[in-house]
Amino acid sequence: MRRFAALSLLLLAAACRSSGAGAGTGAAAKPAAPAEVTAARVALGDSLFNNGGCMRCHGAKGIGAQNGPALNDNQWDQLTSGSYAEIRALIVSGVPKDKIKVTTRPNAMGARGGRMNLDDEQITAVAAYVWTLSHK
Repeated sequence: MRRFAALSLLLLAAACRSSGAGAGTGAAAKPAAPAEVTAARVALGDSLFNNGGCMRCHGAKGIGAQNGPALNDNQWDQLTSGSYAEIRALIVSGVPKDKIKVTTRPNAMGARGGRMNLDDEQITAVAAYVWTLSHK
């Protein structure tokens, strides 16, 4: 009887392990961070975003403001997937006024951070920070 109980427990444990922890709980798996999203880049991106021009339109910590959408959820105005690559490309190219989907927003988003004129590493850092806002 003990062997049967022990074998049953082993089979149950193996079944749980193969189906993944938390299976059936409805909890979504946290996406893996892209290689470009490192702690150092996120820290630099946070500083650039929250001390530079990004915050003026998107609000502190990306919570949204009158001229820019919130970036801390997955309800993006200008993005389709919210992928790191898509975020980075949007920062590089900006958004011309005629391409802004919410017509009550009065200003375009300048390429490379507009007046900030971010270099490639700064763009990578800001994109890494913005990616973390919606991928917690």
